Order: sequence, then C-alpha cells, then structure tokens
Amino acid sequence: MQKNSELQMRLERVSLLLADFEQALKRLSSALAAPDNEFVRDSSIQRFEFSFELAWKSIQALARLEGRDCATPRTALSLAWYAHWLEDEDLWLDMLNARNMTSHTYREAIAKQVYSQLSKYLPALQNLSHALHSRFKELQ
Repeated sequence: MQKNSELQMRLERVSLLLADFEQALKRLSSALAAPDNEFVRDSSIQRFEFSFELAWKSIQALARLEGRDCATPRTALSLAWYAHWLEDEDLWLDMLNARNMTSHTYREAIAKQVYSQLSKYLPALQNLSHALHSRFKELQ
C-alpha cells in the first residue's frame, strides 16, 4: 500500500512540474512577443531562467519515475538526450551556459547576448515539454 501511495505522490509531482513548465513557457513566449526594451529584456531573461530550471527538474522527476537519477542540470540534459526527449544537445548546452551566466552575474553585454538567443531557445524548450508530456502519459 505504501509503494502505491509513494508512486502516486511521484506522479503528482511530475504532473505539477510539467504544468508549471508549460505555464513558464507561455509566459516566456508572451515576454518575447513584447516590443524590445530594458524591462522586457530583463523579464524575458528571468522567465527563461525559470523555464530552464523547470525543464531540467521535470527531466529529473520523470527520470526518477523510470528508476534513473540525474542530480544536476548537465546530467539531466545528457539523460534527456539519450532518451530522445531533446534534439539538439549543443543548443541545450548553450542554454545551460546562458542560464549560468545570467543567474550568477548581471552584465549588460551578457544580458543582450542571451536575450538575442531566447527566440532560438523557446522552440527547443517547447519541444522538450511536448516530449516529456508524451512520455509521462505513457508511464501513467
């Protein structure tokens, strides 16, 4: 009985993470559709950071349902690559680097550089969301 309850809690956690990830992507998409200015740029970068965090944590939670573990963003991306949940590993490593640069320091030049890449990152994030949702439905 306890195993069933534990499994249900894990399923709920993945479901919530995937819903949060999907909502974060909608908010990122909305920010990227707004006219470019300082506020929109900073908001878009923050929303990208949230989306990226939810992406790797969703990978981690889904992997745990499958009996695998990935404790860091880099290992989560590697696992997702091998599971065919994401397509362009180099793009995802660029995203990881961008997230690290914007999370740990603020420099105008870096912010502009990362912002210019966000429209390229969004489709990859959305594709991952779809892949994770599909895999989650298979596991239910």
